[in-house]
Amino acid sequence: MVRDKVVKVLEKIRPYIQSDGGDISLVDIDEQAGIVKVALHGACGTCPSSTATLKGGVERMIRAEVPEIKEVVAV
Repeated sequence: MVRDKVVKVLEKIRPYIQSDGGDISLVDIDEQAGIVKVALHGACGTCPSSTATLKGGVERMIRAEVPEIKEVVAV
């Protein structure tokens, strides 16, 4: 199931984000569109590098392990 795969990847990523004072949580998955919606918390919510982290790190890792996903967006 796509949701389980995404959750598994987020659990791998979470410790790295938490080590920088932030956190990430899954908000929703639109499986038909291939879009994962996440919320960034703590330091990540206001960090100017959060977009780079989201696209370059989180999205890249999720897409590598869950090919059905096309994009990750912060809400």
